[in-house]
Parts: sequence; C-alpha cells; structure tokens
Amino acid sequence: MRDVRGFSRSAKALRHDEHVGIANLGGPISTEPRINERIRVPEVRLVGPNGEQVGIVSIHDALKLAQEADLDLVEVAATARPPVCKLMDYGKFKYESAMKAREARKNQAHTIIKEIKLRPKIDPHDYETKKGHVVRFLKAGDKVKVTIMFRGREQSRPELGFRLLQRLAEDVQELGFVESQPKQDGRNMIMVIGPHKKKAEAKAEKAAAKAQGGSDEEPSPQEA
Repeated sequence: MRDVRGFSRSAKALRHDEHVGIANLGGPISTEPRINERIRVPEVRLVGPNGEQVGIVSIHDALKLAQEADLDLVEVAATARPPVCKLMDYGKFKYESAMKAREARKNQAHTIIKEIKLRPKIDPHDYETKKGHVVRFLKAGDKVKVTIMFRGREQSRPELGFRLLQRLAEDVQELGFVESQPKQDGRNMIMVIGPHKKKAEAKAEKAAAKAQGGSDEEPSPQEA
C-alpha cells in the first residue's frame, strides 16, 4: 500500500496506525511515541538501529531509510530541535519493554512490617524466644515493630521499657538497625528495627540455599 507521498508503507506501520487510529477520532490522547508517517516535522536527527548517529536528515529521507531497512522510524526525543528519531522494529521494542516491566514487577519485593510485643518484666526464656522471632524477621528482610506493653504501675517506669528495647537493638545489631527510636504511645512504647538486608536479597539467598538442598526455614513464630 502506498501513502500520499508515493512510497510503500510497511505492514507494521499499517497495523500500528489501525491501533492508534482512535486517537484521531477524538478518543484518549496516545502516550506512545510518534512513529513513521505520524512524525510531522520537516527534518529529524536520525539514529541508526545500532545506535549510530546518522545526522540531521529530511523526514522524507528518514522514512525512506526506514522502509528500505524494513524498520520503523520512532520519535525518541520529541522536544529536541530537531526531534531525535531512531530506526527500530517498534513492535519488537514494545514487546521486549513489556516483558522487562513484567519481570521487574515479578521480582519486586515489598518490605513487610512484623510486630513483636513484650512486657517490661519479661522473663529470660520468653525474651530469648521473642528475640529469635525478631532475628528471623530481619533475616527475611522485614522490618520489625517492637511494642512494650505497660500495665498498671508499670506505666510509671518507662525506663524499664526503654532499657529492654535498647538491649534488644544491641542483640540484633548485626542484622538490623534502629529505624525509629523508642517513643511512648499511650500505654505502650514502640521502636522500629529495619533490616540491613533488603527483602529481594533475602529472598535470593533463601532460594539459593533451597536450590543447594539446604533449608533455613524455621517454624513460623507466634506473634504476641
């Protein structure tokens, strides 16, 4: 098929124009870059398919080069003067970009905030158990919100809770750091410990250990 300038348009360009045609009928404004005959400027700064600088050429010559190479002319920097365009297979480019974005979302790991609750006068055995939970959470790349619960006369002894939180922070300092210093919140005192290791790193190490036949999984802790 030939356009008004008399040269053939690639099948890729025709399919793309059919896809974006609604934008010319009053539909939503397309956020995609302009390609091929939709680029309406007298000249462009052309970049070759391998990133080589061709230089400033007329739009007619740029379209002709795209046609001869069976590629698309894609506007990659519309605000430049003249606009920068690149020769590429736009369909393949869009597909690869979508796959990369999908993979990035798949691998994205969100930090979770776990919570552990303690009493100011916790006995040594319970403290070690709770500390073990904090260690496990930090190793997994999660933040830990540690809450000291005061009851009755304990509310007049906030220093007990403060010392307990300091002790816990020191005991797990190799795995995490105090992200939010201890502060009073009603009858409670709260501190947040952040992991040194990112969630994604922790997941990768866990997967590697599992692949080697080992296992660092432990029974799920009981959150108080």
